[in-house]
Amino acid sequence: MRLLYIEDNEKLALNTSASLRDAGFVVDVVHTAADALHSVKSFEYDTVILDLGLPDQDGLAVLPMIKIAKPQTPIIICTARDTLDDRIKGLNTGSDDYVVKPFAVSELVARINAVLRRPGGALGMTLTLGNVKYETAERSVVVNEVLTRFSKRELALLELLLRRAERVVSKEAIENALYGFDEAATPNAIEVLTHRLRKKLIDNGANIKIHNLRGIGYVLQENSA
Repeated sequence: MRLLYIEDNEKLALNTSASLRDAGFVVDVVHTAADALHSVKSFEYDTVILDLGLPDQDGLAVLPMIKIAKPQTPIIICTARDTLDDRIKGLNTGSDDYVVKPFAVSELVARINAVLRRPGGALGMTLTLGNVKYETAERSVVVNEVLTRFSKRELALLELLLRRAERVVSKEAIENALYGFDEAATPNAIEVLTHRLRKKLIDNGANIKIHNLRGIGYVLQENSA
C-alpha cells in the first residue's frame, strides 16, 4: 500500500513516515501543496494524509484539487486544528477522516486501514488464486491451508500480483507500488525480490507461479493441471 504524506513539519514527517513504513506501508513525503499536487498527478496512492497548515497554500484549498485529480483516493486530514467547526469543514470539503495532532501513530494506522476497508477500498477483501489465499485486512497469507510468513516487500509484491492475476505487471508498475520516490530500487532489486517470492511459494507447496516475461514484466498464474 502506497501513501502520500503531506506535512510541512519535517521532523514530524520523518518520524511518522518511519513508523508507517514499519507498519508495512510505502510512504512518499512532501512538504508543500505544489509538491503534493505534482505527486498525486504522477503516482497512484492508496491513501493521502493531508496537513492543513502548508507553507504555500491552505490544505483545505488543496483537498478539492486532489479529489479532482484522484476522486477515488481516500484523504485523511491530519492537523492541529481541533475545533468542531474545523472538523466539520474538513469533512464537508471531502476528507474521509480527520485526525487531530498530537496523535499516536497506531491510531493513524488504524484509521488508514479503516478507510481502506470501506467499499471500493484496497482492504477488506480476500485475494485467492489456486491454493494461495491473501487476507488483505490482516495482511496474512495461507498457502496450501498453512499460514505462511513473508517479508513486507514479499507481501506487497504478492498482493500486487494477486490483484492483477493472469495479467502482465510491468517492472515499472512494481517499482511504483513497492518503492517510494526517496527509496529508489537498485537495478536488480525487482528480480531478486521476485526470485525470493517465487522460491518461497514453491517451497511452501503453492500451485501458482510467477512467470518472467523478459523485457515485458511478470505474470502470476495457476499451474496447469
